[in-house]
Amino acid sequence: MSGGGDGAAGARASSEPPLPIGLVGTGKHGARYLSHALRDVPGIRLAAICRRDEQAGRVLARDLGVRFHRGIDELVADPEVRAVVAAAPPSIHEDLVRACIRERKPLLVEKPLAASADAAFRVRDAVLASGLPCLVGHSLRFNATVARVRELLPRLGGIGQVELTQGFEPSRLDWLDDPERSGGGNVLHTGVHSFDLLRLLTGRDAVLVACFVERVATRRTEDSFVAAIRMDGAGGPAVLASVAGSRATEGRAGSIRVVGREAQLVADHVHGQVALLRGRACEFEERVPDAPTVLALLRAFVEVAAGRLVPPVDVRDGAAAVAVADACYRSAESGRRVAVRTE
Repeated sequence: MSGGGDGAAGARASSEPPLPIGLVGTGKHGARYLSHALRDVPGIRLAAICRRDEQAGRVLARDLGVRFHRGIDELVADPEVRAVVAAAPPSIHEDLVRACIRERKPLLVEKPLAASADAAFRVRDAVLASGLPCLVGHSLRFNATVARVRELLPRLGGIGQVELTQGFEPSRLDWLDDPERSGGGNVLHTGVHSFDLLRLLTGRDAVLVACFVERVATRRTEDSFVAAIRMDGAGGPAVLASVAGSRATEGRAGSIRVVGREAQLVADHVHGQVALLRGRACEFEERVPDAPTVLALLRAFVEVAAGRLVPPVDVRDGAAAVAVADACYRSAESGRRVAVRTE
């Protein structure tokens, strides 16, 4: 996992003027980007915002002393905006990406990359053909516990099985329960974190999925799911994985269990815990200090926009995660296991 560049790059960045960004979305997720951009990343200067709620957006823009734009095309075309950060529903991502390609402006786009597999593949192909610097906001890759788990993987003697679970409180965002805006529920909006993490930990792609979904607190989209996933064999035994997610609990957790031939890792990326188990013994257990993942994303984006860093999470990663979500939905609807699409 790449960071914000080496010491020389940091020195160059500190001598450069801040990168003027336009922020699309200032709601629940956008507020995190906004806060870090204003206070914690000297390499960024907020130049403009775009928000669906025009009245609230204009008030916020006035208070911040920045421009307000009603639409994404206006914001991307603004000559004062040199790069774009998007924390908005995925239904607008394809149009946003094409606008950034047209204006040649680097983009940090929140996950999921798109609201459907078809749209994700179109975005992937368009970005790769254009060469647009595009960082996808799979923030779990920047989690300190995940980084520690990756450091310890060589001690397992190979990976044979992975189990991932995430549990969160019901979302306060009304649009997440609107399929036309959200594209789906918990599988698409939280599950993609785990689907991407599977690829990161195993170095393999998902090929087969069997999934069940349920509505516990939601009405129109699923908030609970369990998926069994077969990762490709890559010349050897396949890695089997299970992923479960719930947005119908008041307790947060994010468990990781990686099983190897010689040992296994048990961790929780929400609570910052990691343990290495060998036989019946716990070889060691440690706490991992928390670090803001959105802040790490923004710092990486400054380097990506400057051309000093290849996006550590790119559109191929984003599209692959959406493709697994797509397979989950097709499996849940058909009651059968299904192949994961690549195109």
